[in-house]
Amino acid sequence: MRTLIFILCAFVASLQTGLGSTDPQDAAALMSLMSEWQNTPPSWGTSNDPCETPWEGVSCNNSKVTIMDLSFNNKLGGQLTPSIGSLMKLTTLILAGCSFTGSIPDELGSLQNLSYLALNSNQFTGEIPSSMGKLSNLFWFDISDNHISGPIPVSNELEPGLDLLYHAKYFHFNKNQLSDDIPEKLFHSNMILLHVLFVGNKLTGRIPDSICLVTTIQVLRLDRNFLSGSVPSNINNLTSINELNLANNMLTGLIPDLSGMDSLYYVDLSNNTFAPSESPAWFSNVTSLTVLVIQLGGLYGEVPETLFSFPQLQQVILDYNHFNGTLRLGPSVSKQLQLVSFEYNDLTGIELPNDYNHTFLTSKLLPSPRHRLHRVPPFFPLCSSKLLPSSQQASSFSAANPLHSKLLPLRSKQGGAQSRPRSYSFS
Repeated sequence: MRTLIFILCAFVASLQTGLGSTDPQDAAALMSLMSEWQNTPPSWGTSNDPCETPWEGVSCNNSKVTIMDLSFNNKLGGQLTPSIGSLMKLTTLILAGCSFTGSIPDELGSLQNLSYLALNSNQFTGEIPSSMGKLSNLFWFDISDNHISGPIPVSNELEPGLDLLYHAKYFHFNKNQLSDDIPEKLFHSNMILLHVLFVGNKLTGRIPDSICLVTTIQVLRLDRNFLSGSVPSNINNLTSINELNLANNMLTGLIPDLSGMDSLYYVDLSNNTFAPSESPAWFSNVTSLTVLVIQLGGLYGEVPETLFSFPQLQQVILDYNHFNGTLRLGPSVSKQLQLVSFEYNDLTGIELPNDYNHTFLTSKLLPSPRHRLHRVPPFFPLCSSKLLPSSQQASSFSAANPLHSKLLPLRSKQGGAQSRPRSYSFS
């Protein structure tokens, strides 16, 4: 008798499975989304059961939709409607490059299991919903390359905010139109952020001191905004940081102290309004540097030759400053060093080691006052190491551009050119 009951139950269960393995609420949500989208994948709508007869980009677990990845279906189009909030077991939502328009729906904030959210490279408008602050399991949050505007939401007595995302590791908000100050409340010591990418927005005000509490940060990009005021004095608390880019803002005060950032390999502080100062001490002690870029940084005096001996150093771009005297690279130049650029400084000479044969750019003459630049184009690191030797490069610069000084070798009175560093003066 018991065996018969078991067989009967199994038969009924199989009938139920045959009628559809997708949770009815989830199936209805997907059908609703499909009705709002312009060019869904061919497999969508071929059945009423997205889990049993898989729809492209949809994965299920126990009859519930858990993953939706339609990334870079650039003809998909349409809007992301509130019905997305009915997929209660969704853990991963990747809709990058799908040509979506309209606003990000508040209902996304109800997806408590969501850990990975990528809405980048669309045409979303409107503001970041404060409901995103309810996504307590979210670790990847990417809304970059859209048209999202307004302030970055933080929590208050009535609404949640992004400061509640304790488990988030990636804030990719770059290339939008976010405005207002970066809230001081946004960051705190309980966060475990690795990437903070706010580059290319319309953010104003000071860099919040609270960002220095998030010591896990590895990449901090605040460049190409309208930030002002001094850089937080304890910015060097971010000892895990690899990449720091604060370029193209309106920052004031002294060049920030980056001493102790022993993992830092990329720095760009160009195009701000820092107070004039000599080379900072960290030019001699942040030995992890690979790329150093400070154009229009108000720097003057001499550059410590220790800088050029950092073992991983590849590029030094210090154009449009007021460095003077003779620039000496020293006897222990990094084997990785490919490019040294000191265009538009006040140097009177250069001393290069005999074995340095990569690109060197410099100029004695500053632009005339009416042509003097207040901003220089953003710097992008070179991707190729196939560079001209310095001798060819120097002659081509002099011939092609009258602003570049002609380089003349200074012959040594003792010994030949091979026994001493190569020295050049500006005529």
